[in-house]
Amino acid sequence: METERLIIDHLMATDKVDYFNNISHDKKVLETFVCTYAETLDDFDFEKYVGRDDIFAIRLKESEKLIGIILSFDEEEEGSCEIGYGIGSAYWGKGYGTEAVREFIEYLFREKLMNKIYASFFTGNDASKHVMEKCGMVYDHFNEKEFEYLGEEKDLTYYVLQRP
Repeated sequence: METERLIIDHLMATDKVDYFNNISHDKKVLETFVCTYAETLDDFDFEKYVGRDDIFAIRLKESEKLIGIILSFDEEEEGSCEIGYGIGSAYWGKGYGTEAVREFIEYLFREKLMNKIYASFFTGNDASKHVMEKCGMVYDHFNEKEFEYLGEEKDLTYYVLQRP
């Protein structure tokens, strides 16, 4: 998948350092995206991500540097999935999240024949909410204290988009 500024493709073994720096070691990302923190590159178990068909790298087209990830997982409802995304904090506020999510949604409708796509954010994460809204998603529901993450019970707000 390609957009004006991004390439979205599968993770490669050579992405380990960029993934570590922009996702697993970026404490700002951990506040908004569920992932396991790694203190050092040696502690980071990256191999478990490579080769999966549900997780994709978000790369800058000009350098092919991984700046984030986007993934999907099936819901219980036939023809629906949930997506998640994380962008390294050094790349926030530049529209990369919206660009990647918009393209990924199109891919899921076109290639995976999804009928309904969900996404959620930690309640209060207005940046993620705005990404979803810019991509045409609308409020679906709210789950109070859905799960514990980083020692806190987290509320999640869900948005949804139906196949056009």
